[in-house]
Amino acid sequence: MLARAAARALATPSSRLFSSSAARHTKVAVLGAGGGIGQPLSLLLKSDPLVTSLSLYDIRGAPGVAADVSHVDTGSEVAGYAADQLDQALEGVEVVVIPAGVPRKPGMTRDDLFNTNASIVRDLASAVARVAPQAHILVISNPVNSTVPIVASTLENAGVFDPRRVFGVTTLDVVRAQRFVAGLVESDPAQTPITVVGGHSGPTIVPLLSQSQFGKAITGDKYEKLVHRIQFGGDEVVKAKDGAGSATLSMAYAGAKFTNALLRGLNGQKGVVTPTFVKSPLFADQGIDFFSSSVELGPNGVEKIHPLGQISAEEEKLLAACLPELKKNIEKGRAFVAAAN
Repeated sequence: MLARAAARALATPSSRLFSSSAARHTKVAVLGAGGGIGQPLSLLLKSDPLVTSLSLYDIRGAPGVAADVSHVDTGSEVAGYAADQLDQALEGVEVVVIPAGVPRKPGMTRDDLFNTNASIVRDLASAVARVAPQAHILVISNPVNSTVPIVASTLENAGVFDPRRVFGVTTLDVVRAQRFVAGLVESDPAQTPITVVGGHSGPTIVPLLSQSQFGKAITGDKYEKLVHRIQFGGDEVVKAKDGAGSATLSMAYAGAKFTNALLRGLNGQKGVVTPTFVKSPLFADQGIDFFSSSVELGPNGVEKIHPLGQISAEEEKLLAACLPELKKNIEKGRAFVAAAN
């Protein structure tokens, strides 16, 4: 009996993470595949049944990562590309996932990463614009509140920006919220959906706990501590790793989870809705043209941006703190690209 159960578990190693269909499969590129996020992300994408071909690129280490994950017994083909082979890595790619950049260290904020990661993301976006202008771009590199506008501005300058195809991956905030809430109320995290809106750093992260039957039961001091932990969960990992890295494994999981959601949407699956940081009309009248909210994904990428819905007085306060900070982050990304031209 135990042997049969183990065999069944091994036969479906990613059943909780991934959902698949028999429809169209896709070529996916990971730019930054040799890094702390890129390596586990590449492994998880190799396990995704919707990925036909995996193209791994980095300035160092990508061919080795490709050789390693290519031995995993799933159907997708894997190729690794060295530093001078970025264009080859992007040929024919439909989805580009960008975890490239330097990780946070103790005491660093996501903004401290800006000067290094901004240049990396801009250059990668320029290559995508040149080689794969129709590709969907999933930005993981921090600070996401600024790097997504950098990608958008770079594509705009190249004349190929399609707002339906550029995403900031904020899934880790959702994953954390569901895990932390489930821990407090003793529920199954997979059955504890929490919508998280705003941006992807500190006070710009706004969990809408009042919209969850589980979340709305958490009040008072427990609520304050929970919100802080969702907003600053990354600091918890950076501190625990004591200079040895940031939230690479959970981020890889979240990145793979969002990639699978997008692939299901591209395949025509209906009802694929998840929070993601996209060009959005929700607060555009306040000069905030990127915002994370629940987005329906489909064959064109972004199919529908959902409004926030009813939120509590506490969430109104969180949103009020989020918006000015988010606006500054977006403007910083836009200004970086403008200054380079």
